[in-house]
Amino acid sequence: MIMPSAESLSSRHLIGIEGLSPAEIGLLLDLSDRYVDFNRSANKKGDALRGRTIINVFFENSTRTRTSFELAGKRLGADVINISPEVSSVRKGETLLDTALTLDAMHADLLVVRHPESGAVGLISQKVRCSVVNGGDGAHEHPTQALLDALAIRRRKGKLSGLIVAICGDILHSRVARSNMILLRTMGAEVRLVAPRTLLPAEVERYGVTVHSNLSEGLKDADIVMMLRLQQERMRGSFVPSTTEYFRFFGLDSQKLAMAKPDALIMHPGPMNRGVEIDSDVADDINRSLIQEQVEMGVAVRMACLDLLTRDLTGNEGPAE
Repeated sequence: MIMPSAESLSSRHLIGIEGLSPAEIGLLLDLSDRYVDFNRSANKKGDALRGRTIINVFFENSTRTRTSFELAGKRLGADVINISPEVSSVRKGETLLDTALTLDAMHADLLVVRHPESGAVGLISQKVRCSVVNGGDGAHEHPTQALLDALAIRRRKGKLSGLIVAICGDILHSRVARSNMILLRTMGAEVRLVAPRTLLPAEVERYGVTVHSNLSEGLKDADIVMMLRLQQERMRGSFVPSTTEYFRFFGLDSQKLAMAKPDALIMHPGPMNRGVEIDSDVADDINRSLIQEQVEMGVAVRMACLDLLTRDLTGNEGPAE
């Protein structure tokens, strides 16, 4: 698939994959590729965002996303500040918008926000002058996760168009699944969802995906197998009989993986619940698992996002060739 050229994003915010054109996704992935090489070099310190201030505001726990955004900002030379609600004025009753407006008044250049409520990050972006990146909002979207997943796939498979990607597990509560569905379909991949009916959103077929309730059938001839965590912290009520029963039918092991193509790759956004949605032997397969590569790609993708969203301010042109 030949994508039209693009030089910048159409928005100063990155709230979701929805609304991004194929050209914009391609631009982000191409720039991320360059930052992968930069991060593998001996000198990982640049100055593209020197003098700029990035504030990470995470209202939910995070290891990979928060750490990689912090690394991304620092490797670009920005001043990076992390704020946790536990030690902020939110504990005193300050509203989400007042917190964001306070940080905006301090002339932050970009806010990275994670919040448990869908739409919260988009609301902030409408009220502040600085750029805003969605680090995950409720079950809505997690755009940088989908971008890093796409980058990991493209680097190993050489393309996205025409691939069969099976996304398996707790689709209902997963912002990762939603962002990946949109991105992969936009870039020409075939997307299958595999989950018990209790863990599927209503009318999910409107995204142009096919739905399977049997893991072995859903994995047949798949190029990519993307497993998702059971998000029990978001569940109100009983969605599965037990984790043991769930693994029996929907957990990925070598026997079920055999239904996919022989060179199929395994993915998981983390954190993993080993023995619940994925078997350790499969997760740690050095030839087929992309899980650690996903983590590596996360820093590069977030560098590309910070770069492009602040480029009008800095005039920088990304990493040197």
